[in-house]
Amino acid sequence: MNPLDLARARPGTPFTVAFDGREIEALPGQTVAAALWSAGITSWRTMRGGGRPRGVFCGIGVCFDCLVTVDGRPNQRACLVPARPGAEIRTQEGTGHGD
Repeated sequence: MNPLDLARARPGTPFTVAFDGREIEALPGQTVAAALWSAGITSWRTMRGGGRPRGVFCGIGVCFDCLVTVDGRPNQRACLVPARPGAEIRTQEGTGHGD
């Protein structure tokens, strides 16, 4: 069963964001992390040392595991940043500053 049905949620009209050039659907009020999870994407950052994948860990903005680049700005915490129509979200490698 769809969780939205279970909660009797009536979200607004879906919109699209781009993740690494791929369009995904997001709902009003969702964070970037929630939109990525809903699209089946669970990893969107690689660590500086070794390139290991990371995604959401704490979900409340404390751990910094979910960093992404949003509209050209690196180091955005996906669990805190609201998804916005037309946003360009990119996997972040290391610090996000091309080092």
